[in-house]
Amino acid sequence: MAKIQLNGKKVVIKSNYSLFDLLKKYKLTNKKVAIEHNGKIISKLNLKKKKLKNKDKIEIVHFIGGG
Repeated sequence: MAKIQLNGKKVVIKSNYSLFDLLKKYKLTNKKVAIEHNGKIISKLNLKKKKLKNKDKIEIVHFIGGG
């Protein structure tokens, strides 16, 4: 298990989790999102490659249309 910070909250995840797995867990895979991993923006092409480790800091923002 790994303890990470997700949008300012402490979360426990399974070992060897990827950013893609994290998005899937929170049902954000079909939404337009921006992801910051330890202060760096991550390309959607690298979501499955980027594995999460203990004490990582993740910020996920999803966009909502409106007027």
